[in-house]
Amino acid sequence: MTGLAPARVNQLVLSACITEVGALRHTPAGLPAMDFHLEHASDQGEAGERRQVKAAIRAVAFGAAAERVARQSIGSAWRFTGFLATGRGGRQLVFHVLDFQPD
Repeated sequence: MTGLAPARVNQLVLSACITEVGALRHTPAGLPAMDFHLEHASDQGEAGERRQVKAAIRAVAFGAAAERVARQSIGSAWRFTGFLATGRGGRQLVFHVLDFQPD
């Protein structure tokens, strides 16, 4: 053991549709930012059974990713990658999208 703390992992990959987008805004530092919502639906295995899963999640993107989200159509499907963080007020998880590709 080297005395280093084990690496912490916070990575999310999610296939989802864009259901709502806010206005493209800029942070106080001038970085483009976009708040939006995603919906996911799939069949997943759990405890040896298949189940239908649906999820809605708040998302945010900054920089070039925010500008790309702003150009997408509502209902378009993508594979998003990023991480989870607690939003303002500490009450709800927010998916911080770093990149997305066609699903």
